[in-house]
Amino acid sequence: MKSLNKIIFTLVFIALAAGAYYYYQQSSKKNPADVYRLAEITQGDIEQTVSANGTLNPVTLVSVGTQVSGIVKKLYVDFNDVVKKDQVLLELDNALFMAQISQSQASVRNNQASVELAQANEKRIRELYAQEFVSKQELDTAVQVLKSAKAQLDSARGLLARDQTNLNFTIIRSPVSGVVVDRVVDVGQTVAASFQTPTLIKIAQDLSKMQINSSFAEADIGNIKVGQITKFNVDAFPNRNFKGVVKQVRLNPVNTSNVVTYDVVISVDNEEQLLLPGMTAYVNIGVSKSEQALLVPNAALRYKPKLEEDTADSSKGEMRKKGEGRKRKNKGDDLNTGTIYILKDDKPSPIKVSLGITDGRFTEIKGRDLQAKGVGIGTQLIVAELQNGAPAQAGNNMRGPRMF
Repeated sequence: MKSLNKIIFTLVFIALAAGAYYYYQQSSKKNPADVYRLAEITQGDIEQTVSANGTLNPVTLVSVGTQVSGIVKKLYVDFNDVVKKDQVLLELDNALFMAQISQSQASVRNNQASVELAQANEKRIRELYAQEFVSKQELDTAVQVLKSAKAQLDSARGLLARDQTNLNFTIIRSPVSGVVVDRVVDVGQTVAASFQTPTLIKIAQDLSKMQINSSFAEADIGNIKVGQITKFNVDAFPNRNFKGVVKQVRLNPVNTSNVVTYDVVISVDNEEQLLLPGMTAYVNIGVSKSEQALLVPNAALRYKPKLEEDTADSSKGEMRKKGEGRKRKNKGDDLNTGTIYILKDDKPSPIKVSLGITDGRFTEIKGRDLQAKGVGIGTQLIVAELQNGAPAQAGNNMRGPRMF
């Protein structure tokens, strides 16, 4: 009897222990949502863009200068004034030029008197020569003196015309109609036109038509074509998008610290006069677009299971020793494919996919056999592993972002 009770007690104990173990296993089994951060495959439109910063400038900006030196005597315009063509902008002191004109006019009168005397003398000598009272040589001398006097008169008249032109230059007029955007002189200031024409006033011809001068990296310039629609923002209106059109891709490269960029000119309509010269524009040019594409988060393409990360880290040194890294000939082809992970039997399962365009947050995936692989709209993808309810450190599971 005691043996039977002992056997029964042993069986009951074993059953209780098995039940406790099963309960422990079930209770300690983690929910996949507590282990992995998941995201769904979605469908929608995606556009790939290239970005750069630029500066808004008037299409035509005229720098008004002076061809003569002098002191600014009168100033008729100021910042933001609307001016018409040939409107007087400022005047320089003309006292010196008036004195030069007086001197030139006196020189003209003096030479005019010399011409009149030479003409009378030439006429008298010619009459005497006809009566054979003077020689041919005396007649030739009289003719030469008359010609010289006329030449000196023409020279004096030329100097007078030069001085009159310089006097006219003391009145600075607007060469175009537009808006004054800059004024760099004041009344009483001396301007010197010695080796180059100094800039006095800058006039924007038409602020309703502006352009953005931006610099794009050589890696992006191949996707930019004349006529492409662009979008841009400015700090003054951060919540508003503006549009423009690529007007010109300049062929002159700019090399700064071994970084090659190309200037791209974008034309902009500014009918509302909201955009001002000098504003910084943040330009985005759409270079490719797909509609109703399957989209995956870029984080899902960067994710690798911890086991694979550790294996890859341990093999790096061995790859360098064997030189296997130099044997990859088709390195560019790897950019067209990627790996995503889905949960299969509560474990990450890799799936190779073909990659399309990306907008920086999502990437298009393509392929005829996606459905056969169990990939479609709503498929749950692993984007990160969680440690104690928080994402794993970037050094473990998520390395720096790669370009797709």
